[in-house]
Amino acid sequence: MLRLLFCLLLASSLHADEPIVHVYKKVADRELKLTIVNPPDWKASDQRPAMVFFHGGGWVGGTPVQFTQHSDYLATRGMVCIQVEYRLIEKGEKGPPVNCVADAKSAMRWVRSHAGELGIDPNRIGAGGGSAGGHLAAFVGMVEGLDDPQDDLKVSPKANALALFNPVFDNGPDQGWGHARVGDRYKEFSPAHNITPDDPPAIIFLGTQDKLIPVAVVERYKANMEKAGVRCEAKSYEGQGHGFFNPGKGGKMDFYYDTLLETDKFLTSLGWLKGEPTLKKP
Repeated sequence: MLRLLFCLLLASSLHADEPIVHVYKKVADRELKLTIVNPPDWKASDQRPAMVFFHGGGWVGGTPVQFTQHSDYLATRGMVCIQVEYRLIEKGEKGPPVNCVADAKSAMRWVRSHAGELGIDPNRIGAGGGSAGGHLAAFVGMVEGLDDPQDDLKVSPKANALALFNPVFDNGPDQGWGHARVGDRYKEFSPAHNITPDDPPAIIFLGTQDKLIPVAVVERYKANMEKAGVRCEAKSYEGQGHGFFNPGKGGKMDFYYDTLLETDKFLTSLGWLKGEPTLKKP
């Protein structure tokens, strides 16, 4: 009840336009959709930065609405925000998230190829996500291959910045999450094993008591990014567990505000946003 009340209050305090839904891909008889939230003063002729959000859920669950509040706020700051529906691993399937990563790349390609009509700067398209969605966000920014053969491969799916909320971006055998699914193919799926100098700048949020992602994994990722010459910020939150950043998690709102404000500052430092954050704690 508290979480519902919080979400209603938050929604009433933001003034982004009503979301728009587009189909970005058809697979058999299923349509996969993007939900787009535009800034209040948006025009199709704009060249705005954008953030594409991927929800978490272990590649087997979750829904795109996880980042609705994030999208509403960032839209009021001038960004076009997109939430992605992607195919989940089917119940009982033990293999890697092949469809998940293919759909993530398809979504990024659709957004970039439609940038002209979406009022988006094709060179300022970020990717964000939580947990398995953080993996997908990092994947589209860092990993080559595993494309949908239907895609136009001439269009880059590469994100230009990353906002990663307790991401499972290391799928390797050394404390990585998801290794049981990817097995010996982990280098095909694991962003942490595909770090190169052309990777996008990233900000990472992690609770120190996250039972899925040890702090050491994030520290190693950050060190390897910086060794490659890529900007990488890591923010740790003492005593917090997995999913701590979600609005209303555990009846609390502080960490939603704290992490979103840090995301705002990060995007401002890239020149994507201007001025001071407008998000205020109630």
